[in-house]
Amino acid sequence: MPGQVWAVNSLGGYMYSLNLSKKLRMAVQPEVKFRQLCDVKDATQQGKSKGDLFHWNVYSDVATQGGTLVETNTMPETNYTISQGTLTITELGNSVPYSGKLNDLSEQPVTEIINKVLKNDAKKAFDIKAHAQFNATVLRAVGVGTTTDTLAVSTNGTATKSNKTALKKYHVQMIVDEMKERNIPPFKQDCYYAIAWPTTYRTLAQNLETVHQYTTEGFKMIMNGEKGKYENTIFLEQTHIPKGGAADSTTWSAETNTADAWNNAKSDWAFFMGEDTVAEAIAVPEEMRGKIPSDYGRSKGVAWYYLGGFGLVHSQAKQARIMKWDSAI
Repeated sequence: MPGQVWAVNSLGGYMYSLNLSKKLRMAVQPEVKFRQLCDVKDATQQGKSKGDLFHWNVYSDVATQGGTLVETNTMPETNYTISQGTLTITELGNSVPYSGKLNDLSEQPVTEIINKVLKNDAKKAFDIKAHAQFNATVLRAVGVGTTTDTLAVSTNGTATKSNKTALKKYHVQMIVDEMKERNIPPFKQDCYYAIAWPTTYRTLAQNLETVHQYTTEGFKMIMNGEKGKYENTIFLEQTHIPKGGAADSTTWSAETNTADAWNNAKSDWAFFMGEDTVAEAIAVPEEMRGKIPSDYGRSKGVAWYYLGGFGLVHSQAKQARIMKWDSAI
C-alpha cells in the first residue's frame, strides 16, 4: 500500500522515536495567492447536477454613442452585443493512505499531520489552476532596452520582444497608464493589483519599503502576500508558481528549484490587473474526506476533494483586464 506505514522510518516509524518532540514541525509553505484574485461571486449559481460547463455573459458597449439631440429629429436607436465565456468544471484532489498499525502505535497525531500536508497540497493546486488562466491574457508588456523607458505592448497573447531589464518604477508607471487608458477598472478602492516573485520587485523595494501597510484599526482585508503600494498599484508576492513561465508548475518544487527564468533578463514575469480577472465556479467546495476503512480497519486514508474550475473572464484585447510583464524568451 503506498502511503504512510509503520515499518518504514521515513513513512511513519519516526512518529514514535524515543524522546520525540511534542511540537509539530511542517515544511515551509506559502499561502494561496492567485486564487484570492479570482472572482467567485458566481460560484453558488453552478451547484450540482448542472453539467460540467459554466457560462457567463459579457455585454458590450452600445454600438452608437449617444449625444446631442435635434428637436425635430427622432430619438436615435442603437444596440449592444452579448458574448459568452466558458470554463469546464473538473475534479481536483489528492490523498494519503495510512495503516491502522501506524495510527495505533504513533505518538504523534497521524490524521492531524495528514490534514496539514494535504491542505498545503490543495493551496498549490488551486494556484496552479488559477495562474494558468491569468497567463492566458492577451495583453503583454515588454521593457525595451536597458536604459530607455520604452514599453512594447502586444495584444495577441505573445510577447514580441525579449525583455532585458529589471522591472523599474517607470515601467510600473507606463503599465498603469496603459491600463488606465484602456479603461480597465481598478481591482479595489481605485487601485490595481500586481503579483510576482519577490526578486522581480527588488528594484522597486525602496519605493515599497516605506509604504503604509494598512495596519490601522478595524477589520480591513489585507491580501495574502501584500507588500506595499506604488502608483495606485498594490503589490503581492508569491512563490507557488515558478519563474520562467510555469509550464512545468505541476512538478516543480521549492526544494529542487528547476524553474527556468528568462534568458538575458534581470527580471521575470509579473501580472498587473484590474477588476473581473478570472472566474472560479464551484460545484463542490474543497473539503477533507476520510476513506472508509477496509481490510477490517487496517487500511485507512484521508483526501482533499474539490469540484470546480477557473476561466479567464475577458479573452478579447479591448475588454482584457490583465496585463503581463513578459518576455519573448
